[in-house]
Amino acid sequence: MKMNLQSVNFNADQKLIDFTQKKLDKLDTYFDKIIHADVYFKVQNTSGKENKITEILLSVPGDDIMVKKTCNKFEACVDECVSSLQRQLIKKKEKMSAHV
Repeated sequence: MKMNLQSVNFNADQKLIDFTQKKLDKLDTYFDKIIHADVYFKVQNTSGKENKITEILLSVPGDDIMVKKTCNKFEACVDECVSSLQRQLIKKKEKMSAHV
C-alpha cells in the first residue's frame, strides 16, 4: 500500500516510518481495495504527557476513513489507529458483501 507521511513540528525517523508502513500493510488482509493512506504525525505544545497526535486517512473506493488518536508515544497511536481502522474495514467489507 502506498503511504504518504507528514510529520508536523518534528522530523520522523526511519524506524517510525518503517513501523507505520508495516502496520498499515497488515490492513490489506482485511480489505484488499485500499488505495493509499495519508498519515500525519503531530506534536502538541502542551505540558501533558499525551501530546503526540496521529491521524490516518485511508482512501478506499467509495469514501475515505479517518482516524485520530492522541497518546504519549507515536507507536502506541499507530497501534490504536490501525486497530480502529481494522474494525471499520471489516464492517465495510461485511456491508459490501451483503449488497452483492
